[in-house]
Amino acid sequence: MSDRPAQGKAVLGKGTRVTGKSRDRLQSQLKKQYEAGASIRSLARETGRSYGFIHNVLVESHVQLRSRGGANRLNAATAYTK
Repeated sequence: MSDRPAQGKAVLGKGTRVTGKSRDRLQSQLKKQYEAGASIRSLARETGRSYGFIHNVLVESHVQLRSRGGANRLNAATAYTK
């Protein structure tokens, strides 16, 4: 598996400012992909931006962020009973 951005995806240069209509388009694209199940890390990898940048863009677009972890994480109540 490569750490390079997927081909055909928009790659934003690190540190490049994204403002105005281009930021609005990026927000809607990222929101759609995140709500379809993509992780913040995968979106960061695809766009060539940092985790923090993607997180901030999603927060700005009022996305309900998923909790940390995944399906394999136990909650605290059941962790000690097994």
